[in-house]
Amino acid sequence: MTSQIIPVEPFDFIAFGATGDLAERKLLPALYQRQIAGQFSEPTRVVGASRSRLSEAEYREFARKAIVDHVPEKYIVEEELDRFLARLSYVAVDAVSGEGFDDLKNAIGDSERIRVFYMAVAPSLFGAICLKLKEHGLASPQARIVVEKPIGRDLASARALNDQIGQVFAEHQIFRIDHYLGKETVQNLMALRFANALYEPLWNSAHIDHVQISVAETVGLEDRVSYYDKAGALRDMVQNHILQLLCLVAMEAPASMDADAVRDEKLKVLRSLRRINGGEASKVTVRGQYRAGASSGGAVRGYADELGGPSGTETFVAIKAEIANWRWAGVPFYLRTGKRLATRASEIVIEFKHIPHSIFGEQAGMVYANQLVIRLQPDEGVRQWIMIKDPGPGGMRLRHVPLDMSFAQSFGVRNPDAYERLVMDVVRGNQTLFMRRDEVEAAWRWIDPIHASWEDSGQEPHGYTAGTWGPSGSIALIERDGRTWHDPQ
Repeated sequence: MTSQIIPVEPFDFIAFGATGDLAERKLLPALYQRQIAGQFSEPTRVVGASRSRLSEAEYREFARKAIVDHVPEKYIVEEELDRFLARLSYVAVDAVSGEGFDDLKNAIGDSERIRVFYMAVAPSLFGAICLKLKEHGLASPQARIVVEKPIGRDLASARALNDQIGQVFAEHQIFRIDHYLGKETVQNLMALRFANALYEPLWNSAHIDHVQISVAETVGLEDRVSYYDKAGALRDMVQNHILQLLCLVAMEAPASMDADAVRDEKLKVLRSLRRINGGEASKVTVRGQYRAGASSGGAVRGYADELGGPSGTETFVAIKAEIANWRWAGVPFYLRTGKRLATRASEIVIEFKHIPHSIFGEQAGMVYANQLVIRLQPDEGVRQWIMIKDPGPGGMRLRHVPLDMSFAQSFGVRNPDAYERLVMDVVRGNQTLFMRRDEVEAAWRWIDPIHASWEDSGQEPHGYTAGTWGPSGSIALIERDGRTWHDPQ
């Protein structure tokens, strides 16, 4: 059975940075997929805006290539593609000088329809663009603005950026996007917890031994050199993606799925995270930087070689985090993320406590703890590991097996990309999967002392060979507690 697609009302989607990588790889393909799914009402329009001097025909050719390159061939239907390209227009706009904003206003017109302004540009331009939208009368009550991470590089800069955007747009108009929250499995985490009597009674320190959250990448710097070396793994991945996943695992049941009800509970988790200060950082955090090795089937250079010189920026981080509240007291949350790791995978592992006593003899084998593994990528699904008897005669032999549910196999339908879901949520005005200002700032309050501790200690990141699971200190971090990392396969 497939879910019914409900079209949204007509809207204007204005992408700043319309010729950039994000627009090419994600935004244009996502909008095209939503069109062929039947989610657009007419006349929905897409307006590209950037500094590039392109004609409308040239931009449509750019969009055509982006869709053909990044959408599976089976979804490329020439009639649909032509219909999508006909929606497109293009305006050359300079956010600093303000040149082109009059042309943009003329392209959009004075309609009171929904306007989605997507900031696929550097955060340094967010404030300038917002002010220009206000000056030219484009920041209407029906307007929504979407901003990509990073929202600042620390608490002070995040506040300043939020203040700039907040001068023009009210909080209910601001959508701070984290594409991880648009993944099907992330939302299914809430369904697993709050729609099943099986899990929620066990979702606490009495039954759960620990939680692991891993976001592993096989890529290196790619085309993000200038940004990444200033950010590092802690700011780039932990402050947003990983802490958001932690919040969804750890939060109390919201009163409803209303956006603020969900975000209120996530905020409580962020405020309950035990601070990591001073010398404690060396005990519960590990920083790493990849060296030359083998990844994705070939030899790769080390981070410093790719960068062109030495750097103290971490490409890997592991943290033992603790939540100081009644539900989670004594339950460690092990967080790790890194580049050039052994495989590309993102997983949340809930490890339940061991049974208090095994009634089976040694010949039955080990009794392993139950695990719930929630896989976000590359293949989304949920796997519950349980103990059963190995089939056949010969006595009781125990076996650790998964009850496996791959979403693609179980439902037999295409899962929309995270950007498809999130863009449509913006149009609907649904902020549930977007970060509120106080969430962003609470996350920075926890991150900043860790970074300050690293800088104060002057310790360089530990090296690790590309294609492995990070520095040896990461293994020691968890194994000194008598636990082991669950390495995705």
